Amino acid sequence: MLFKKFFTIIFLILFSLSASANTPRSTGKYKNWESFTAQTEKGKICFAQTVPTKRAPSSIKREKSKLFVTFRPSENIKDEVSLTSGHDYKSSTVTASSGKKRYSFFSQKNFAWLLDDQEEKKFIKLMKKATNLIIKARTTKGAETTDHYSMMGFTKAYNTAKKTCS
Repeated sequence: MLFKKFFTIIFLILFSLSASANTPRSTGKYKNWESFTAQTEKGKICFAQTVPTKRAPSSIKREKSKLFVTFRPSENIKDEVSLTSGHDYKSSTVTASSGKKRYSFFSQKNFAWLLDDQEEKKFIKLMKKATNLIIKARTTKGAETTDHYSMMGFTKAYNTAKKTCS
């Protein structure tokens, strides 16, 4: 599981920095979400991604926040939910909520994931139904950050990413 998470971190870093032929290419833009595909040494990767519609507080300097659902068929990984709030996390302080539903993520440096496949399936079901999602986290210094995500377009971006990697 830790290797799976480590690979995701490496992929996302490469995604952010890469300008080579392996750069992810968009496979569709759907309101606030977009789907991508990329070819790596380990095979094809597909994912749906969005950025927050609102971030607080504005006084904390941080990198971009993003929410992802990733598919890596050659590694038998599907529906992997991950996020970054643009800062290193204080351990075990990342939560996502929509309405009365609340999910806890585990974090490593500046990325966070759900604990297991069952949580990911439940969370994706929530993402398909929700209008908005709120991510709360704490920086390593203890400051709280809040990112608001729109789920408009999620289902289409998710389905495109899933189909592209099937």
